[in-house]
Amino acid sequence: MSTDQAAAGPLAGIRVIELGGIGPGPFCGMILADLGAEVIRIDRPAEHGTRTRHPILHRGRRSVTLDLKNPVGAATALRLIDTADALIEGFRPGVTERLGLGPDVCQARNPRLVYGRMTGWGQDGPLAQEPGHDINYIAVAGALGAIGPADGDPVVPLNLVGDMGGGGMLLALGIAAALVSARTTGRGQVVDAAMTDGTAIQLALIHGLLASGRWTDRRASNLFDGGAPFYRTYRCADGLHLAVGSVEPQFYAALLDVIGLTDDPLFAAQHDTAAWPRMADGLGEVFATRTRDQWAAAFEGRGACVTPVLDFAEAAAHHHNAARGTTPPRGSPPARTRTPVPRHAVRHSGARPRDRQPHRGGPRGGRARRRHHGSSARAARRRRGPIGVMVPAPGTRPTWAVTVPEAAGARSRCASLGSVRAHGRG
Repeated sequence: MSTDQAAAGPLAGIRVIELGGIGPGPFCGMILADLGAEVIRIDRPAEHGTRTRHPILHRGRRSVTLDLKNPVGAATALRLIDTADALIEGFRPGVTERLGLGPDVCQARNPRLVYGRMTGWGQDGPLAQEPGHDINYIAVAGALGAIGPADGDPVVPLNLVGDMGGGGMLLALGIAAALVSARTTGRGQVVDAAMTDGTAIQLALIHGLLASGRWTDRRASNLFDGGAPFYRTYRCADGLHLAVGSVEPQFYAALLDVIGLTDDPLFAAQHDTAAWPRMADGLGEVFATRTRDQWAAAFEGRGACVTPVLDFAEAAAHHHNAARGTTPPRGSPPARTRTPVPRHAVRHSGARPRDRQPHRGGPRGGRARRRHHGSSARAARRRRGPIGVMVPAPGTRPTWAVTVPEAAGARSRCASLGSVRAHGRG
């Protein structure tokens, strides 16, 4: 790997084809692009020439519009896949096989290909063909039923547990591991990532506690589910909240010291579960006497594991996040959107991550044409052939074409595709 490639990230030189989908698949593609991989997303014809609805999730890749139900479009996709190290698809089981793009076909042409499959229920099982969303997968995996108040309904934890953590993140890890294997064996693998399985593996600690008798299968009755008075949120005088995570004895002691309850006998036995409800009531009364920010200032630097609960805008402006550049506040360069933009989450020594926010490209945009004929496109052509170069298609209709190689290093030819869109590459 050259110095320039290393600076782009540990996956520089890796090409990934992403069959356009929603949620966890694009999240996986974003992670791999953030790590330096060249990700080319194949979008549906209905999305031709439009702005992406997910400018952050779709960052860092170029986009090709293809009708995969058309034999010409599917054949063109195969030629793109021939040049790839990995593929991401998030259709129901059997869909890519019916399109002629299944793993058997793709790996017969490209034996080193890592074929990543993202589903909710998995490739097999009684529910494999059933529709679903994050909430359904985490419900069946047991996670949703464990989150929420004891006397209330389960609380939806956004779509973080199934879609992102148990889905896209786990698929990215599986693809990265299979890429390492392919480098040593010369053979790719099929990576089956199911959100039900991914949710279940995230519950490894809880299942271990349950098996050892240290967890009760009842909401808000345990250490990490809001049952412990020292691991939950509290409402302050202004209606805002604090997050208290004073689990270890030294942090618990610091908590009591700041709020002036060190000598209160009610709080002497931290793990007396019978006293937890009364302890929570007592802490709630104390925290209700000041505003959130007053308490945050009181706990600053005290080592009690107490922090303010922030909204998205507040989180972007928080001094720690600002210092690390985690989520630049809205309107600040180099962000090109009005909302905070999460930066690359994993930071590698020697890498210089680029802010590759999506730009609109298309057949009418000279800017897109110049971008694809720029230095990054030339480097791509030298490496594997001219991918993403827009040229006029025959005929009078305002269609465009992309030049793709029949195979890595093979002679190039053109196929009418519709459009190439630049999603922040360059």
